Amino acid sequence: MPEAKVEMSVRDAAPTVKIIDIKGEVTAFAAPLLAEAFAKAAAGNTKTVVLNFEGMEYMNSGGIGLLVTTLIRANRNDQQMRAYGLSDHYKEILSLTRLDEAIHIFDDEAGAVSG
Repeated sequence: MPEAKVEMSVRDAAPTVKIIDIKGEVTAFAAPLLAEAFAKAAAGNTKTVVLNFEGMEYMNSGGIGLLVTTLIRANRNDQQMRAYGLSDHYKEILSLTRLDEAIHIFDDEAGAVSG
């Protein structure tokens, strides 16, 4: 099985907000990494998980599927998902798939953190 060409790390942004920094390619192969990063980010008193796509190079339909799965996990935890750093192309894809109705899209980290 091909390896995921992506790195993900989690950091605190505010007392109840965690950011997942995504670098590389978001495809179906990133599933275990995203699941692990989300579990870490969602732990404790986290109310909002922010996805930072500034370092993302590529996302395909498998990656969109991962976003849906992650959104379902966030909803089950009664947590909000936000994102920033998406190119116009990926903003359009999230709009076409209507994911932008559930994942709030921001232009920068400050906006995503403050909501």
